[in-house]
Amino acid sequence: MNVDVLKDISAEVFKTLLLVSGPVLLVSLVTGLVVSLFQAVTQIQEFTLTFVPKIIAVFVCLFILLPWIAKVLITFTINLFQNIPVYVR
Repeated sequence: MNVDVLKDISAEVFKTLLLVSGPVLLVSLVTGLVVSLFQAVTQIQEFTLTFVPKIIAVFVCLFILLPWIAKVLITFTINLFQNIPVYVR
């Protein structure tokens, strides 16, 4: 295994990581922004109001996207295992 192969594997790992975690993080960011805007407008400073909608939104997002996330991770893992002979050379 040389440096180029390791660089390609690392690039694929980070691409897969961003592809899988991106939608969930984006949903969390948008939900947090909406809740913060709501709190600023209404001047309600409830501690649980910041976390409960975010948790619910993230769980719904994960529930909806879980088949796609699993498919992406399985494809990545299969490609990684199939290329082991190439990596060993």
